[in-house]
Amino acid sequence: MGVSTSSPEKGICLVTVDFPPVNALPVKGWCELADAVRAAGRDPGNRCVVLAATGRGFNAGVDIKEMQRDPGHSALIGANRGCYEAFAAVYECEVPVVAAVGGFCLGGGIGLAGNADAIVASDDAVFGLPELDRGALGAATHLARLVPQHLMRALYYTSRTATAQELHAHGSVWKVVPRDELHSAAMELAREIARKDGTLIRLAKAAINGIDPVDVRRSYRFEQGFTFEANLSGVADRVRDTFGAPDTSGAPATEEAPQ
Repeated sequence: MGVSTSSPEKGICLVTVDFPPVNALPVKGWCELADAVRAAGRDPGNRCVVLAATGRGFNAGVDIKEMQRDPGHSALIGANRGCYEAFAAVYECEVPVVAAVGGFCLGGGIGLAGNADAIVASDDAVFGLPELDRGALGAATHLARLVPQHLMRALYYTSRTATAQELHAHGSVWKVVPRDELHSAAMELAREIARKDGTLIRLAKAAINGIDPVDVRRSYRFEQGFTFEANLSGVADRVRDTFGAPDTSGAPATEEAPQ
C-alpha cells in the first residue's frame, strides 16, 4: 500500500498509487505522490512518466474520513497542501506524464489527470468533481482542461461525471480501451514519447508549459481559499458530515466512488 515506482522499460518510469479500497489518499499519500513524480522527472534516464493506480479506480480524491477524525483543521490544511504539491508535481514534471485512468477519477483525481500531458482511459472510466457534496471546493482549474467551459460548470454544480468516451470526443483523452488493455495502451504512448531525444523532450515540456494560457498553480490556490472560507463558516463540516449517510431528502443521488 502506498506509492511505488518502477522502470518497466528504458526511459519510462511507472508511478503507481495503491490506497485501498478506493484510492482516496490521506495527507501522507499526496505528499508521497508529489515526491515520487518529482523524483521521476529529475532522473536524467527518464523521458516519460506513466501515472497509474491499482484497484477499483484511479483516484477518489482526499480521504474524507481522515478529516472527520480530526477535531481541528490540520487534516484539511495537510490535504490542501498535499493536493497542491501533487498536482503541481505532475504539471511541472520535467518530462511528459501519461495518466492511465481506469474506473473512477474523482476530486483530486481530476487534479492529477487534468495536469497530465496525456490521458489514456479505460472504457469504464468516469471523471467528475463531487466537491460540493463533500463540503469542499477546488480542481475546477483542472476540470476546465478536460472539458469545455460550460460543461465544466454544469458538471461542477451538479457533481455529475463525464465518461471517458465523452472526454475522448472533446479531445482530452488520447485513447479509450478495455480495462484489461489500459496498462499496455498507456505504455504504448509512453514508449513513443520516450523514443525522442531526452534533452529535446524536456525542452518541449518546458516550452509547452510556458505558453499555457492559465497559471494552474495560482488558479488552483485561489480555489483553495474558498475551501478554507467554507470550513471557517461551518458549512463545510455540515455538508461533510453527511458523507456516507443515507439520503433522506428525496433529491436525486449524486455519483461518487463506490465504497
